[in-house]
Amino acid sequence: MSHTANPAREFTPSGQLRLGVFFQGVNSGTIWKSEESGSQTDFESFRRIAQTAERGLFSAFFLGEGLRLREHLGRPHALDVAGRPDAQTALAALAAVTTHIGLVATQNTTYNDPADLAHRLSSLDLLSGGRAAWNIVTTDNAWTGANFRRGGYLDHADRYVHAEAFVETAKRIWDAWDDGAIAASASAERWAAPGAVRRALHTGQHYAVDVSPRLPRSAQYRPVLFQAGDSPEGRDFAARQADVIFSAHPQLDDALKFRGDIVERTLKAGRGANDVKIMPASEFILAATPQEALAKKDWVRSLQIGPQQAIAYLEQFWGRELQEFDPDGPLPEIDPVVEETSETRGSGFHGAKARQLADQWRAEAKDKGQSIRQFVSAKTSRGDSTFTGSYTEVADRLAEYARTGAVDGFNISPWLIPSGLDDIVNHLVPALQERGVYPAEYAGTTLRENLGLAAPVRPGAAGADPGSAEAQATPASPAETARA
Repeated sequence: MSHTANPAREFTPSGQLRLGVFFQGVNSGTIWKSEESGSQTDFESFRRIAQTAERGLFSAFFLGEGLRLREHLGRPHALDVAGRPDAQTALAALAAVTTHIGLVATQNTTYNDPADLAHRLSSLDLLSGGRAAWNIVTTDNAWTGANFRRGGYLDHADRYVHAEAFVETAKRIWDAWDDGAIAASASAERWAAPGAVRRALHTGQHYAVDVSPRLPRSAQYRPVLFQAGDSPEGRDFAARQADVIFSAHPQLDDALKFRGDIVERTLKAGRGANDVKIMPASEFILAATPQEALAKKDWVRSLQIGPQQAIAYLEQFWGRELQEFDPDGPLPEIDPVVEETSETRGSGFHGAKARQLADQWRAEAKDKGQSIRQFVSAKTSRGDSTFTGSYTEVADRLAEYARTGAVDGFNISPWLIPSGLDDIVNHLVPALQERGVYPAEYAGTTLRENLGLAAPVRPGAAGADPGSAEAQATPASPAETARA
């Protein structure tokens, strides 16, 4: 396939933005030390957020995944201890109290079985009327793997090789029922047309699958696929497999560069320039005036990072208790007791060169005249992903994203549960609608429709019999074969 010298020219901005909400559970960005803070695990919090989002015509309700509690100095982190309910269980409950909003489950390819996960996602998709989605994540560390008696059984370099075989197998399972497989009339001789359901086969390095799928297609054909990897391998994987990228590039210039890169990779993968939507993670702090918004931001930051959180943040890198240090004093002069931080401390802390980082941070804080608390607050402020300002000010900024096609929308992480979307839905959404960059109603009943996604290409290459072994089998990929 040949491409133009400037792939971005093949991309056409829709001029529209869509919003999603990312319910994370307790973390450094979600305030829990406030009278307004609700539970991170009670169903009422999930219901309130999802229904508020749906009132604001949000496309998707997105749940994170935590396969193991984050630890602090070898113990469950007391400032971040709430575990997340199982995503598909929570989303199935939400399907019953919502009608249009998409339901996105983060699910790991490393610690699931493709036939089982494909069936569970298909169940959610079918029962919700075509509103399910899968946020595809990969993990290879032994700390998480200990929950599954697998340890770190995947080499880091193999995680996307394994994930791609997994996703291809899931797609094969979802493709195994023909359109119109189920009889439309009680007068039909059979419930399903003969040959309408095929076996799905895969034999690869990590597992073999031979399954006759148990469920027909949903109203949107199959679940929508999200993916958030930002490495070159992750971007290539998303360009080949994903419908939506949950990106880390919310600032306009950076977002435009990311869009150009993804368009180029998508075209190289043989897909259309507009086939993959981009929705970066973002935080919104809004008020009636710019001055009020800045004051509100100071209040939010003071609750996100209090004295305890500031000291604990440094302890994750220093590998030892630092309670003797004043959070309003300078960074500790003592050195970390670890060389490199581990997975047990969470993705934001993993892999840091602790001693080198401590020297760098001490110099930076001294140069800026920052205390421990001020330094940590600045480090964790999500500055690049935060939109702060008046409703009209932020709406004007977002309209530029829609005009240029830098993103297709934003996945919002509320800093307060369950009322964290109220300002956005009550004030920002109407301002965006006034500017013509946000829908006035849902486009349809399925997530695929409401994200502006085309239906998946139906299986069956030219010349292949849909019932043949060639059509049924998913061969191992070249990369998977090379590592076998």
